[in-house]
Amino acid sequence: MKKFKSFPFLLILWSVFIISPELAEAQVYDMVLKGGHVIDPKNNINDVMDVAVQGNKIAAVAKNIDVRQAKLVIDGKSLYVTPGLIDIHGHFFPGAGRGDPSPDGFTLRSGVTTAVDAGSSGWKSFPAFKKETIDKAKTRIFAFLNIVGEGFAGKSEQDTSDMNAKLTADFALKNKEHIVGFKVAHYNRRDWVPIDRAAEAGRLAGGLPIMIDFGGATPFLPLDSLYRVKFKPGDIYTHMFGGNPLTGETRPGGREANVNSKGQVKPFVLAAQKRGVIFDVGFGGASFSFAQAIPALKSGFFPNTMGTDMNYHSFGGSMKDILNVMSSLMAIGMDLQSAIKAATWSPAQVIKHPELGHLSVGAVADIAVLNVRQGDFGFWDKDNYKVLGKQKLECELTVRDGKVVYDFRGIAVPLPAK
Repeated sequence: MKKFKSFPFLLILWSVFIISPELAEAQVYDMVLKGGHVIDPKNNINDVMDVAVQGNKIAAVAKNIDVRQAKLVIDGKSLYVTPGLIDIHGHFFPGAGRGDPSPDGFTLRSGVTTAVDAGSSGWKSFPAFKKETIDKAKTRIFAFLNIVGEGFAGKSEQDTSDMNAKLTADFALKNKEHIVGFKVAHYNRRDWVPIDRAAEAGRLAGGLPIMIDFGGATPFLPLDSLYRVKFKPGDIYTHMFGGNPLTGETRPGGREANVNSKGQVKPFVLAAQKRGVIFDVGFGGASFSFAQAIPALKSGFFPNTMGTDMNYHSFGGSMKDILNVMSSLMAIGMDLQSAIKAATWSPAQVIKHPELGHLSVGAVADIAVLNVRQGDFGFWDKDNYKVLGKQKLECELTVRDGKVVYDFRGIAVPLPAK
């Protein structure tokens, strides 16, 4: 009798070990990107591979995934499949007068699935930014909190009485899911007050990085002091190829350049990057000069991150979007793999979100499918200096959280049944 009663239990065990492997083989993926050239810097993948998505996760990355297991097969042949791009420097808060209320129209169409607002809001104005933009966007939005409580608003960025390190840090700690660091920008007095207070906020918030848009003082404050004394490893200098023109480096005011008048990267700059200071492109509307970028890349001084400084001044100018910024750097010597790393895994680490920026199995399915178009292209800078290039990155498809959110040519749309 006891043996008879145990039979159902044995049947269950048998089904687990015998039947379940067959069920596993019949598993259906929601999506397979087939035959694309996968570039995933975190996992050192640079090869033709298939990528499978199930739900909102990366389910498999392999040489040959059986397409019979997929509900949707997307042909990636001749295209590059990368993690969703991360733009570490943009402005998306319309209440600050610098952003656009709908970042999705500028991010997703260029392969960006995560964007970081760089100081448009401070601790006082962040709740409005969250309500107006972050909560409504399909794009994942993080923020560097401005050290000024009001953020970008009129002349408030000169108001040191509204730069409270403790209140800023406390607010960041209460909003960890959105805030990744602190920002200083546009300060034009010749002192270190905002940088010191942002650094203190970073310390109080457990070591969050600061991003500095440096310059404005007359004469300018020394970069060497910023990098060597004020910065800790992981802090970010944005607009790395901005500053005064090389021929006018001694001109009063503005921002000291990382490259000297002889086209040489200053030794203390290279030492700072080696020490762990992060250098961000921060292209913007007036913060990128080929006269600095060209000799810098020749000297081996490459950007850590590919921030665009996306704002209403820069959309229609020489910046355009992150793919154009990447293409501009590639036109003067940056290779594709390095450009993709600077727009994926590197910024994910800088903002301390290592769950992003890669295609590991189990990671969130944020994917960019890119085309490298061959032809004759022109790229220019704030001084209307033009560089010619033979290739240009374009976004064919963007997957955010497992769903297709942008499809340039309908490659994810099946043909009608005959």
